[in-house]
Amino acid sequence: MKKTGCLLGVVVLVFLAIIIFWGIAKYNGFVTQEEAVKSQWANVENVYQRRADLIPNLVATVKGYATHEEKTLTEVIEARAKATQTTIDPTKLTDENIAAFQKAQDGLSGALNRLMVSVEQYPNLKANENFLALQSQLEGTENRIAVERRTFNEKAQVFNTAIRRFPASIIAGIGGFQQKGYFKAAEGSDVAPTVQF
Repeated sequence: MKKTGCLLGVVVLVFLAIIIFWGIAKYNGFVTQEEAVKSQWANVENVYQRRADLIPNLVATVKGYATHEEKTLTEVIEARAKATQTTIDPTKLTDENIAAFQKAQDGLSGALNRLMVSVEQYPNLKANENFLALQSQLEGTENRIAVERRTFNEKAQVFNTAIRRFPASIIAGIGGFQQKGYFKAAEGSDVAPTVQF
């Protein structure tokens, strides 16, 4: 009878040890995944900052040729200021915070698009080497932004799935891990633009 009780005690201790080690492994896995999301967020911010850093040179180059575009240049400068002021704490990457960040960045994208349309009226500017180099760098940065945003969404999806799966969700709840938000397509991007000739 003593042997059975002792054996049962050992089995219970082994079972508890397995549960504890599993919980620790899950917790550490969540920490690793959350850090990957934060690191990717830093990459997203980095490419947006690169775009913001290119804008003063672009504005200065355009200003030298397109003196009649003062309103458009002012809009770009103001949109840049607003976009660089909108930041998110990497521990609070909620859908709402990402949407606010994206809205500020979309405002800058819109102002840059209007600037590029107005530049079409200035053939000398379009032929300027500095302007062409800046335009090329800006286009490359826009492509990097799309790549980094997509990668961020992928890492957030992996993390969000991991913390929601049962029974790992119990460890996630105890550890205080919360779902991360996603970048979403801009409103109206699902409708194709109308082309008229």
